[in-house]
Amino acid sequence: MNRKELIKKYLDFFKSKGHKVIPSASLVPDNDPTVLFTTAGMHPLVPYLLGQKHPLGKRIVDVQKCIRTTDIDEVGDSTHHTFFEMLGNWSLGDYWKKEAIEFSFEFLTKILKIPIERLAVSVFSGDSNATRDDEAAKIWLSLGIPKDRVAFLRKEDNWWGPAGKTGPCGPDTEMFYWKKNDVKPPKKFDPENENWVEIWNDVLMQYVKDEKGNGYFKSPQETLESKSGDCEDMVLLLMKVQVLKNLFWLTVQVQHVRTQQEDYL
Repeated sequence: MNRKELIKKYLDFFKSKGHKVIPSASLVPDNDPTVLFTTAGMHPLVPYLLGQKHPLGKRIVDVQKCIRTTDIDEVGDSTHHTFFEMLGNWSLGDYWKKEAIEFSFEFLTKILKIPIERLAVSVFSGDSNATRDDEAAKIWLSLGIPKDRVAFLRKEDNWWGPAGKTGPCGPDTEMFYWKKNDVKPPKKFDPENENWVEIWNDVLMQYVKDEKGNGYFKSPQETLESKSGDCEDMVLLLMKVQVLKNLFWLTVQVQHVRTQQEDYL
């Protein structure tokens, strides 16, 4: 599988889920003065993440060109590039956490055919800004991820954003792939083991960091971003997936937004 084939599979999958394809925006953002370049798929979409209606509706999908700046020190290792394309699907006030995780899992296991035995996940352990995400953990368990493959991690590992000094941000749940073909995946997930590579991230952007960059307040819309992750602290994720015959760099960000007024219980 090459880059074009991967992109086609991704776009086709989310079109089948009712998403409309939008083009990549410029690498120089026109609506975020806090950054010089587009470093995340959410940059061109900030107005829609905060409540403005998108002309194509509530479900959109894209392939956004990005330049890594926030975590530029990571460039040069086995999974980070300076320039990359981020695959992103967004739900603007439509579906939320359960559907987002299910879509992520379906694409990885059914479309890319990654064996569940080579997957592990992490979820947010909670802090003074947001509670422990037991809901996401339960969803993963219901899909067949073993309890030993679910890790609760701190904000440093399971919180995304904002991409600039202010803007949408929140806790996330990340998906990892065991990259070694000659070594069986361990029963228990150890996030410190470099053989586990992040390949997807669902970020729950329920908050907005204030203009001074100090505190957080509830966002008018709650965003769930699965990127390629998660996105560590950038909403983009660049990784090498070795389960496929041809090695390629994969960036996936899935972002979902719902209005705060809607009830998804």
